[in-house]
Amino acid sequence: MVRATPPRPLDITALFPELREHSATATRLHPRPGAPTVRDSSVGGPLLWPADEVWPVCDDAGAHEPYGLTTPAVLRRRREILATAEARESLPGGDFLTTEERAELDAADALDLDDLIEDSIPLVPVAQLYRQDVPDYVGPDGTDLLQVLWCPVDHSDRHYSPRVFLHWRDSSAVGPLLEAPPEPQVISDMYLPVPCVVHPEQVREYQYADLLPDDLRERLDEWDDDEDDDRPHYQADLSLAPGWKVGGYANWSLTDPYPMDCATCGTAMTLVFTADSGDWNGMRCSWRPSEEDPTASPDTVGVQIGRGYALYTFRCPESFEHPPATAMQ
Repeated sequence: MVRATPPRPLDITALFPELREHSATATRLHPRPGAPTVRDSSVGGPLLWPADEVWPVCDDAGAHEPYGLTTPAVLRRRREILATAEARESLPGGDFLTTEERAELDAADALDLDDLIEDSIPLVPVAQLYRQDVPDYVGPDGTDLLQVLWCPVDHSDRHYSPRVFLHWRDSSAVGPLLEAPPEPQVISDMYLPVPCVVHPEQVREYQYADLLPDDLRERLDEWDDDEDDDRPHYQADLSLAPGWKVGGYANWSLTDPYPMDCATCGTAMTLVFTADSGDWNGMRCSWRPSEEDPTASPDTVGVQIGRGYALYTFRCPESFEHPPATAMQ
């Protein structure tokens, strides 16, 4: 099913024409659980990975933090149990879980996995995005595929979020495929995406208010302050799309903006990819796709960033070889 963002409640550039100079496109991915293949763009799906290329690991063991640890198999089983419980009729007495299910989940919660974060951890596929599917794809010349992976535990040097890795490649040059990539022995229960197909949709965004020129920002603030709660607001309704996306702008509402400069060359970095805790924010969010059931959960991927935030990944415009940087907001 196609997912389409409802038209914005009003054209903010009709009131503030200068905003056209502070806009960019973004591709909302709208991931939904499915069965993607290596030839599909996906979130949490299998990657087109060459058999002769070593699967990457995170060796930054000193930064790994023991929060919400589990294993991939245990987490998939937990999801299966909860999905079964949600789909069936209420049990006698109103219990949500059977005695056996509750015992299985309690045993999983009792696992002691802390020592495993002291080893190298194989990365987890987060997204695979083909140029043909994503209008806002940006990559080195001769590439048509961006692969996003992360270390699936919290990192103390990343504000307690995953460490992200970016790989670009020419899909036509990939020969025999790696059939069984290694899985990590331990993960955080927040960082294993459900395999999802994507429904890419390009939208227009406007820069975060505090990064606009002072005069424009002040006039926008005055306009926002004059509106009642039932009217659209710049930050919530008119500027930045929530959810998993490529390109566009970051929302800095958690910490206020701070510089995202390349650690290698000092150049100001640009947003390349966003992983989010939901495809939209809240029941009344104007960004919820038109086709979506109003009662549906915005958590379509099973990933949680912090307390329901987003993780923004930035790249250096000077070189795709320079390491990415992330910000949790």
